[in-house]
Amino acid sequence: MKSIRSSYENLGVEGFYKKSGDQYTNPHEAQIVALLENNAHRINYEKVLDFCCGSGEVTEVLANMGFKNTVGSDPFTQTAFRNRIGKDALSVTFDDVIRNGLDQNYSAVISSFAMHLCPIKKLYPLTHQIFQFTKQLIIITPHKRPTLEKLDGVQLQFTDDVLTARGKTIRLKSYTCSYDS
Repeated sequence: MKSIRSSYENLGVEGFYKKSGDQYTNPHEAQIVALLENNAHRINYEKVLDFCCGSGEVTEVLANMGFKNTVGSDPFTQTAFRNRIGKDALSVTFDDVIRNGLDQNYSAVISSFAMHLCPIKKLYPLTHQIFQFTKQLIIITPHKRPTLEKLDGVQLQFTDDVLTARGKTIRLKSYTCSYDS
């Protein structure tokens, strides 16, 4: 099986999801589960936006923890999300959020394995818009990116790491902001 990273390189991110989005699943689901469970005391899961939700790994973990008020959002994985979760996800791109914001306020926005794909020139306006609708932004990433703490007004609240079976670090980063929303 070809790695997702090499598929991104060959097809581009959008091309990969147009080709594979209907059957996409995150290969690091066990790490997502561990990070969300380990940090339940530090993240408000009452009303979450699962931003760039993929097939709904975050939504499913939160439902299994008793938090059923989660909305999924992803422009490329609608079928995979519906097949797994049994409901529709919003179809919102980074550009849509930059232009129009989000549909409502959330206790937290969780973006798993996606924000590092946002072009750097769009990262500040995207982050700024997200913080108009939440007080806590959670990033789960296989990279150190994005480093939102370098953005004016954004503070890194805490981090947590877990390892894959092959020793790769998967990182959860929690952010708040200090600018007025």
